[in-house]
Amino acid sequence: MSTFILVHGAWHGGWCWHKIVPLLERAGHRVLAPDLAGLGVDRTPVQGVVLEQWVEDIGALLAQQVEPVVLIGHSRGGIVISQIAERWPERIQKLVFLCAFLPRNGESLLQLLTEDGTSGTLSTRVPSADGTYLTIKPDALANLFYNCCSPQDVALARALLVAEPSAPLGTPVALSADRYGQVPRVYIECLQDHAIPVAFQRKMQAASPCQAVWTLDTDHSPFLSQPQELAALLLNIAGSDA
Repeated sequence: MSTFILVHGAWHGGWCWHKIVPLLERAGHRVLAPDLAGLGVDRTPVQGVVLEQWVEDIGALLAQQVEPVVLIGHSRGGIVISQIAERWPERIQKLVFLCAFLPRNGESLLQLLTEDGTSGTLSTRVPSADGTYLTIKPDALANLFYNCCSPQDVALARALLVAEPSAPLGTPVALSADRYGQVPRVYIECLQDHAIPVAFQRKMQAASPCQAVWTLDTDHSPFLSQPQELAALLLNIAGSDA
């Protein structure tokens, strides 16, 4: 049995994994899909949320587990799981980047995003007046995140998305070869992703190679558009040596 901790991406919450959790649990595994501070149903004011808070909160979950976990980060979650792996490499069996940002030491999400320049979020995000949070233009959501999803899934997401804190996105990660670098890394790329186009995903993989790369022919939200395929892939990854 493995323990999976699923870290959601920007604007989302633990709810986005609602199709994946039961599939992994039915296979006999323990699954945690927490809301990061300020996201999902967590009511921490977004104005004060920083990357370190997310890292510490997930670190507390890691400390409660009896074995190293499979830690999965979707999209912006890649920044979060990278910093967690630097802090507690001994608590992690494997890192899984799901169409996620894959930073190198000293890089921030905003740096990766702006240097590449191909993400659909660049033209569709809306900063708050005080610059402390971001939203996405409502008419852009379906094509940006859910272009392979059902209308029902899109409607659910529209109802549950919330503002994304700005501060963590501009915070550089601090990663070292002897800590973060010792944790096995796997990347799952998504071919029809408009938020992090596959060429951008592969550019990050080339700069920071992973032990294995898997591919899904779907959008930025495979937990909604291809839950069976994603769950099977996660089970395979957890049980493999790569």
